[in-house]
Amino acid sequence: MKLNVIKLDGGKAGSVELTEDIFGLDPRADILQRVVRWQRNKAQAGTHKVKTRSETSYSKKKIYRQKGTGGARHGDRNAPIFRKGGIYKGPTPRSHGHDLPKKVRQLGLKHALSAKAKEGSLVILDNASTDGKTSALAKRVKDLGWKRTLVIDGSDVNEQFATAARNIDGLDILPTMGANVYDILKRDTLVITKAGVEALEARLK
Repeated sequence: MKLNVIKLDGGKAGSVELTEDIFGLDPRADILQRVVRWQRNKAQAGTHKVKTRSETSYSKKKIYRQKGTGGARHGDRNAPIFRKGGIYKGPTPRSHGHDLPKKVRQLGLKHALSAKAKEGSLVILDNASTDGKTSALAKRVKDLGWKRTLVIDGSDVNEQFATAARNIDGLDILPTMGANVYDILKRDTLVITKAGVEALEARLK
């Protein structure tokens, strides 16, 4: 498939041929869901923790004698049945991550790119370079109509562009190796530089 290439000022800069196996697939929601779930679970902190009966601060003394009271048999007040006692089988620190085959992860990225191309939200940029002024870049972004936008550059992000984009709300920039399904799908517009297209095709071929 062929897409026009634009410059930051909105001018045309020719066209580029995109690989059908990466940008022309019919997006599958089930694959995208699996990859996004894998990403979000892997990013979850998993630091939740409760105190068990061995960690609460009550006395370990037996609260009353074993027999003759007419009540239930108890040891100390750290038991889960009592108020402020330990929690039985509560959450403990753990990893929420799970395995996902590398081929499925790669396929998910291809389907995310294809989804943006199919809905017309994919823009090919000549290069992501600017003079480093946030105000000038913000004006160009506004003129182009980009609101919630992700820019994917080549193997290295242009330092001046990254500095200028840092304080622009809704504009994020990633190198090719940082491109991922979740960040692509949650933005309205996906912008890829020509260098980014070449790097992505080399990564996913």
